[in-house]
Order: sequence, then structure tokens, then C-alpha cells
Amino acid sequence: MKTLSLPRPEAVLFDFDGILVDTEPMHHRAFTEVLDPLGMGFTWQEYVETYMGFDDRDSFREAFRAKGIDLDEANLAKLVAAKSRAFLDGIRVGVTAYPGAVSMIESLRSAGRPLALCSGALRSDIDPILKQLGILRCFDVIVSADDVRRSKPDPESYAVAFERLSKRYATLLTLPERSFAVEDTPAGIRSAKGAGLRVLAVTNSYGPGDLSEADWTIDSLENIRFEG
Repeated sequence: MKTLSLPRPEAVLFDFDGILVDTEPMHHRAFTEVLDPLGMGFTWQEYVETYMGFDDRDSFREAFRAKGIDLDEANLAKLVAAKSRAFLDGIRVGVTAYPGAVSMIESLRSAGRPLALCSGALRSDIDPILKQLGILRCFDVIVSADDVRRSKPDPESYAVAFERLSKRYATLLTLPERSFAVEDTPAGIRSAKGAGLRVLAVTNSYGPGDLSEADWTIDSLENIRFEG
């Protein structure tokens, strides 16, 4: 794909899974490890079509709902903890960032752009990977599943992230539409749009047709250039 030139944003809010690192297969394996013994597992295709974009809590809720089984909050918490342990075991062998992701973040940070991470993952899943990639220091704000009640596509996570950035950079940030989110799922795009942000979608997880609600679509962050 040709280079995509974008207007320079006031701030950039990054999704995590599927944008910075290809952790979605790791998440699916962790869900499988927890749910298969219960007869509640789902295939990779089902994960892509239904669960990708949900946080862990809503993924478990949906898996149980699909089987017509009630899931109380106490058992939900146990499942989330077990899945987190399985995921962390999986990433100990190391993770690889998507092409262009780390360099884009470091370039924006060097240019003084406010940066946030806005993810449906648990903070305990996020920090070890950011440390491995050497970019934990780059983010002014991190909003994870621990910080919100409603996961994407609800706009809460992006609204919270932008509000926290605005408080930290009161003289730099004006309106949400002058900043943008970087996303890879339809649920993430709807979440960011609901918070008033423009959206750059990357076809790491879905094809362009599934990401049509985004303002821009690109096949790799390597191909992004900023104007001005």
C-alpha cells in the first residue's frame, strides 16, 4: 500500500492487542486452556467473529451466555484470574511488535505528542509486554479493563483515556476530533468514534471492509507519515 499522509494529531490513543503486538492468538489459547476443560471453549473463527474486541469479562460472559449457563461475579473473577495466568505464561517466551508500531510510538513521543494506551486487556497483561518492547515510558495514560465498567464497543474506555490526557495536557488538547485512535477491530472503531475521536484502522485482524467506519485504513503502521 502507498504511504498514507495524515494531519498531525494533537494526541494519539493506541489500542493494544492487534495493534502493538499480535497477542490475539495468545489470548485465544489462554481462553481455550481455561474453558475447554469446562466444555465451554470456542474456535479461533468464533473468537475472531464474536470475542475479539471484548475484554476478558465480557468474553467469559458471552461464552457462558451462548451455552445458556449463568455466570455469577465470583466465578467470573476466578475465570478472569485463571485466564490471565495462562496468558502471562504464554508471553514469557517473548513477543514481537507489529512492523512500524514501536517506531511510530517513539517518534510521536520524541515530537512531544501526548500518547495513551486504551485496551480491553488487564493491566497485568499489558505492562509486561510494554516493558519487553521498551515503550512503557512512552505512554502518559494507560486505560485497561481494570479502569472501566463497560468494554469496547462502548466508548467509556476512550472517553476516560482522552479525559485523563486532557487533564495532563490542558494547554495542548482541545477537541477529541483533533486527536485519533489507532485500532484494528470494528468494536474498537465504534468505541473511539463514540468518544469523538477520529480513527486510523490497521488491517492486522480484519479486512478493510470490516473496518469501513474508520476515517483511514492502512495495512501497516510502517506506511504512515504525518503532515506538518
